[in-house]
Amino acid sequence: MKNNKLNFTILLALILGFYSCSPKSTESEESAETQVAAPAQFGGLALYTVRDSMASDPKATLQAVADAGYSYVEAANYADGKFYGMEPAEFKAYLESLGLTAMSAHMGMVNMENADQLIADVKAAGITYFVIPVPPMGMFTFDPATRSMGMNGTADELVEIMNTLGEKCHNAGLKLLYHNHDFEFKPMADGTVIEDYLLEKCNPEYVNFQMDLFWVTKAEKDPLEYFEKYPGRFIAWHVKDMNTEGNFAPVGTGTIDFKRILAEKEKSGMVFYLVEQDNTFGLDPLEAIKISHKGLEEIGFQ
Repeated sequence: MKNNKLNFTILLALILGFYSCSPKSTESEESAETQVAAPAQFGGLALYTVRDSMASDPKATLQAVADAGYSYVEAANYADGKFYGMEPAEFKAYLESLGLTAMSAHMGMVNMENADQLIADVKAAGITYFVIPVPPMGMFTFDPATRSMGMNGTADELVEIMNTLGEKCHNAGLKLLYHNHDFEFKPMADGTVIEDYLLEKCNPEYVNFQMDLFWVTKAEKDPLEYFEKYPGRFIAWHVKDMNTEGNFAPVGTGTIDFKRILAEKEKSGMVFYLVEQDNTFGLDPLEAIKISHKGLEEIGFQ
């Protein structure tokens, strides 16, 4: 009888041990089969690409940006002292909680009256690069009929504004960059090429450049020629591809030879780069940024 009880106890222990171990093992096997490796985090995203979802749910969108593999961002929304509705310190802290950093901010609303406050808020958000996206203070023009961009005033006036803002940023521990479109590479009425004039006349201690590779290509200019002529001045790049129709496309799906450009990054002075796609033409921007991140990796960006 004792032997029977002993045998039953051993059998019961074996059965319970089997059932307690088996589901865990199966679960672990299933999880190994279904788990998809997260993309390695590298590179940056200009948040203008996902501006609609940033407007409706910025925190969830930033989580999606981190999940897509990006490690830093460029802000493109500032109003009433806040970035995407968050106080500068809150914005910085939330990004850090996701493993993200804000490297730069497009601050097109700057003028001489609000410059000091904007600079202070950019710094409080942990951002290093204060970027002028178009000629500021009423100088930028846009014709909706032709969808062409341009500038009021003179190149000298723009140089003076940039040097003044650049010195303010420098004194606050920030760095000022000017971001191009295509019109800066086309001669003005007096023959002045704005991009060249800024590069020649702006003080490099205070003012440097964010090169948008799409718009340089759209202007039928070669980025490498600018790297050769003005080495070290292009601290940031907007990595934006162009399809065969000349429209925006996810990185790696278009016609721009980024490998050729990337090979000259040291000459250019590039410190960081950002994927940007102004219009995704029906493709969900959150999907477009995943395609672009994969494209970055295939091209060799790190």
